Amino acid sequence: MKSPRDNWPEPIVRVQSLSDSGISTIPTKYVKPLNERPSLSKFSDVNIPTIDLEGSSNCEEISEACRDWGFFQVVNHGVPRELMDEARQVWREFFHQPMDVKQSYGNTPKTYEGYGSRLGVEKGAILDWSDYYFLHYLPGYLKDHNKWPALPLSLRKVMEEYSKQVVNFGGRLMKIFSKNLGLKEDVLQNAFGGEDIGACLRVNFYPKCPQPDLTLGLSPHSDPGGMTILLPDHHVAGLQVRRNNAHWITVKPASHAFIVNIGDQIQVNTSYF
Repeated sequence: MKSPRDNWPEPIVRVQSLSDSGISTIPTKYVKPLNERPSLSKFSDVNIPTIDLEGSSNCEEISEACRDWGFFQVVNHGVPRELMDEARQVWREFFHQPMDVKQSYGNTPKTYEGYGSRLGVEKGAILDWSDYYFLHYLPGYLKDHNKWPALPLSLRKVMEEYSKQVVNFGGRLMKIFSKNLGLKEDVLQNAFGGEDIGACLRVNFYPKCPQPDLTLGLSPHSDPGGMTILLPDHHVAGLQVRRNNAHWITVKPASHAFIVNIGDQIQVNTSYF
């Protein structure tokens, strides 16, 4: 017997298809309430801290950024620039594949793995103006290459190497977080499973919108995991963060930087140390 969460509550419409159709008015299910719509007057010119991981004072700078912001961007992180560019490119190519190719990877709310266009199963919910692809990387028993796109041909190989490099980078950050808390460097990593730590990948695609003042690519939220390491697309600016419940700040990514977001689980776990 199927659970209600095995299927979406309504037929799935790909936002990219809506955008490509040439519509001039977005469907009402994407129109946000007035108090949730974007407003440029609320944005600030301030930027999140930039940390040079090869710098002599990076531990102190990361500690301050975690306490004061919960966000920072990292340069000289050790992940090859060419690999970052390749990761962006293979996903750009995937999202420009014919729709029937992408539909073959369509996901369900049971695991969310695959090609998706909504989160949650509430019928009649206001949706975000974006499509995405979600997959598991770690622990290894959750990884299923059959759910990774076969096209473009280089995607699986590129993303295996990219994921390995980013997980290693995340491990370096976890050690710094632990040391900044006055703990042994492996404490946080162990709190999240040690060698069985979880890691997943979500790629967001934001098609052109005819009424960008009425909707959002991604609604305001906090990340529920331990840490998010974001590779921004310099072709699509728009990530905003909110500090101390004040104005929204539009992040200006440094070249080949990763943006790091301290998630809910690290915030909760570190409150006990």
